[in-house]
Amino acid sequence: MFDPAVRRAPLAPRHVLVVDDSKAQRRILTMFLLRWGYRVTEAGSGEEALALCQQNAFDMVLSDWMMPGMTGLDFCKAFRALPREGYGYFILLTSKSEKAEVADGLDGGADDFLAKPVSADELRARLRAGERIQGMQAELVAKNHLIGQTLDELQKVYDSLDRDLIEARKLQQTLVRERHRDFGRATASILLRPSGHVGGDLVGFFEISPRRVALYSVDVSGHGVASAMMTARLAGLLSGASPDQNIALTGAGPGQVDAWPPEMVAARLNRMMIEDMQVEQYFTMAYAEIDLETGKVLLVQAGHPHPALLRSGGAVTFLGNGGLPIGLIPGASFERVETRLFPGDRLFLVSDGVTECPDPAGVELGSDGLEHFLSANAGMESQALLEALVWRLNDHAGGGDFPDDVSGVLFHYRG
Repeated sequence: MFDPAVRRAPLAPRHVLVVDDSKAQRRILTMFLLRWGYRVTEAGSGEEALALCQQNAFDMVLSDWMMPGMTGLDFCKAFRALPREGYGYFILLTSKSEKAEVADGLDGGADDFLAKPVSADELRARLRAGERIQGMQAELVAKNHLIGQTLDELQKVYDSLDRDLIEARKLQQTLVRERHRDFGRATASILLRPSGHVGGDLVGFFEISPRRVALYSVDVSGHGVASAMMTARLAGLLSGASPDQNIALTGAGPGQVDAWPPEMVAARLNRMMIEDMQVEQYFTMAYAEIDLETGKVLLVQAGHPHPALLRSGGAVTFLGNGGLPIGLIPGASFERVETRLFPGDRLFLVSDGVTECPDPAGVELGSDGLEHFLSANAGMESQALLEALVWRLNDHAGGGDFPDDVSGVLFHYRG
């Protein structure tokens, strides 16, 4: 569709400029044109015609080629150089028929040629052909105008969405209330770098009791707004700020708070995703409960990358057996993994945005790359280690944005 207002009204006569140094020839052409319903203006020279064109937007021009002073071809070139909105159709009247001369006329901007003496039928046919070309050109201009308007509107929509996504990112960042906490016997530090404005990764920790701490790393399937909305929902279900809403906790009052075992936390989330939320999404998760006095770790791995256990001496062990993602299979069971931390050890729950980060050739960092990095930088403090990991991933990826969200929670046990 295009704006019909851009077209000429059907009954509006086209304005034709007739240019010839012969008054008799001008009168003959003018007689034909007036009979066919055109408006006509006459000019006796190229110079006079050019002056008229500077003040009027003629629809069509019929110009003799051979004239004293400014020739028809020179006038055509000057006519084409004038600024105008619509397209002016230019016909040269000539007795020339050599191919080289015709080529010169076309190069100079002429649309058509008419041999002298002029045949009324041929003149009328060529004028109609010109009208068809002008009609198609006007329609094309109108459509391009509409396309431009549509693109402007789309750009406004995209700009609005971009502003909304920027605000959404700010809000999503607030879901991670703390980036670092000191629990006395241990510390927990968080890494969260969404690949776009908003992401599907969620990492965090909360206190079960003064003696027990829970960590989690979640990766919702997909990217963008839908994944971000799911992470917001999960953030509320794993929030330490609202124990009564936390799906991992049991008990209703001070001193009565306890926690479900990690495998039960995964099972409860799986049932909620399938039976209550009924969405076409799933997520992977690593969830750990740690006893600050003994260093005992209870852990569940639900389709998430293997948690890394970094011993104080630099040795790295990957924990877990894989497990099923949450939200895929009704009644899925999840396996508990147990281990123990000793003073100086660290537990790292990490998303696949780290291990699957590709280099320019598509080669992923992998578990081996993560193991090498952790071993080589075991002496770093936790927050510095996470920053160094981001630099390592950026170097591995060759710079630019990461293709997936990069996140993790690093727990350092002091004992």
